Amino acid sequence: MVYFVGAGCGAPDLITVRGMKLLQKADVIIYAGSLVNPALLEYAKAGCKTYDSALLTFEEVIELIRQAETKKLMTVRFHTGDPSLYGTIREQIDALDELNIGYEVVPGVSACFGAASSLNLEFTLPEVSQSLIITRMAGKTAVPETESIESFAKHNASMAVYLSAGMLKDLSARLIAGGYKPETPAAIVYKATWPDEQVFVCTVESLPKIAEEHGIRKTAVILVGDVIAHSHYAKSRLYAADFETEFRKPKKDK
Repeated sequence: MVYFVGAGCGAPDLITVRGMKLLQKADVIIYAGSLVNPALLEYAKAGCKTYDSALLTFEEVIELIRQAETKKLMTVRFHTGDPSLYGTIREQIDALDELNIGYEVVPGVSACFGAASSLNLEFTLPEVSQSLIITRMAGKTAVPETESIESFAKHNASMAVYLSAGMLKDLSARLIAGGYKPETPAAIVYKATWPDEQVFVCTVESLPKIAEEHGIRKTAVILVGDVIAHSHYAKSRLYAADFETEFRKPKKDK
């Protein structure tokens, strides 16, 4: 059996309980060494074999899993953040289907949520933004034309941009061209929740300048939107005295 486990965004205690227990039981762990905090491997039991997938090809990863299955060993395929975001799990699952190998996916805390916690941030403030767009700039992996930064920017919603820290001059220009004002709040969160995390609050216009000043070129998530300012929002109606819910009747002023 193979378990695709989300490692979370960095801090070892932000992995799910289910994910931790699977690491403790695993006979084989294949982990994304360039991104997963190595401290998480301390959950592994004695004798567990670990492999850094940063050094392997796709075919080599699948072969390691196949070999483990022939020995009736349990494998954890350990991905950073949540496996469903930029995790390349679909192609692995398809390969396992061809080999008739069973699998299960275990979610994890993605970087944008770790970054939000570091900023005490709510992405969905009433009357500011009620949507979160998660996207990336095109790099070695293309982005569909219909999902351009400009097309998303026109909504002025909260946005989290992954895998783009080395392209912030272009990102900034495209965010502004799409509709964000240059002074729109933004943040660069480097290695969210790791011990060496760095957080820089700035504006869309100043993103490239701040990144250059602090040497940020990778392993950072970029957050954009007026919610970062924590201001000019409406209070939720859910807890208002005159708001009726399934569990609470409206309360009249005495």
